Amino acid sequence: MTTPAFSDLNLCPELLSGLEKLGYTQPTPIQAKAIPLVLKGEDLLAEAQTGTGKTASFALPIIEKLSKTPPQQNYRQVRALVLAPTRELAIQVADNTLEYGRAVGMRVMSIYGGVRLDNQIRKLKRGADILVATPGRLLDLLQQKVINLDHLEFLVLDEADRMLDLGFIDPIQKIMDYAAEPRQTLLFTATADESIEVLADFYLNNPQKIKVSPRNSTAKQVKQIAYGVDNSDKSEILSYLIQEEKWGQTLVFARTKKRVDELVQYLNKEDIYAAAIHGDKTQRERERMFKEFLSGELHVLVATDVAARGLDIEALPYVVNYDLPNVPEAYVHRIGRTGRAGESGEAISLVAPAERDFLKRIEQLIKQKIRLRPVPRIENGKRIEIEDFADRPMKKRPAKGKKQVKREQIEAYQPDTSKRAIRPGLFKK
Repeated sequence: MTTPAFSDLNLCPELLSGLEKLGYTQPTPIQAKAIPLVLKGEDLLAEAQTGTGKTASFALPIIEKLSKTPPQQNYRQVRALVLAPTRELAIQVADNTLEYGRAVGMRVMSIYGGVRLDNQIRKLKRGADILVATPGRLLDLLQQKVINLDHLEFLVLDEADRMLDLGFIDPIQKIMDYAAEPRQTLLFTATADESIEVLADFYLNNPQKIKVSPRNSTAKQVKQIAYGVDNSDKSEILSYLIQEEKWGQTLVFARTKKRVDELVQYLNKEDIYAAAIHGDKTQRERERMFKEFLSGELHVLVATDVAARGLDIEALPYVVNYDLPNVPEAYVHRIGRTGRAGESGEAISLVAPAERDFLKRIEQLIKQKIRLRPVPRIENGKRIEIEDFADRPMKKRPAKGKKQVKREQIEAYQPDTSKRAIRPGLFKK
């Protein structure tokens, strides 16, 4: 079957011209399937792996339909709402949607927590055609009657599974009470488990269901590598790999905020420009670090799972699991940051003995064996794998002040899975 072009999807000339300027000529599979259904007015349940181009799959048809009935006044009532789980994702979805809709004069705004409320209230006075929001901040503004959803025509739940993981069930339900009906509702998720099915049954009207990638699969173009290491050696090993193998931009995931900060401090001492992104950072700090990473100025970004989704970085070559997640699905989401849009990438995991069980569970989930390898060594420009990392020559840091992390001190985050349990009775009729 021939893959359609954007020009085959009944989008207006202004949108097509804008896409051409952005360098988009051919839709991804999720875009090719979703755009015609949204244009027809169907509710949609779309299961798509991260990095498949899903933002355009809902933003483009929504912009197309809204442009057919432009507002009659300067103040713009919110006619489309996109709910996103994190601040980073809300900002990126809004930025991308603004780019797509610029040619037709679409007004797009994002609101999220972590910044001053009065600043966002001031911006809202001009109104917006499309609003991208995190649930908590939006609910706050709705309850204060700063904003209303009386004219809503489209509602998108983006990365719905992530929103459930983060405990947004109650805010979503309350937001739905404010949303005008009838409306067209679109739900996008990386995994469509029973909780998502219940959510879809409750809020979607006879939805069309599409799926563009196998559940819990990893992109074929991502090379997955795992090195067996001791936990206390991880920082030194990572520094060695980055420098000796001449890695390009690298996104590193660690289990806790403390681990993130300690690793960033170590890498900077090794003359590797690294920065941290996690929940304790202010929104301004997070935005600044992310922009530096996008521009290429920042070499290594170290993050907790707050960044496992929503970071849309083209051609990111390396993702590192400094700590393996003990929730296997998080591994898929993490390494989905590389190998996007047909580009190749590498996902490297540093696996301590205490994490071997995590690796087995990941292999079971993705139905793929990830062989534990010895750490490589570079000798005379050649790459050699050795069995004992401690035997190879390496620049050592002075012992003074160096803090060794004992294996028994490794922090293992256990998610509150009760937040994810959805039963039909939790929703008000």
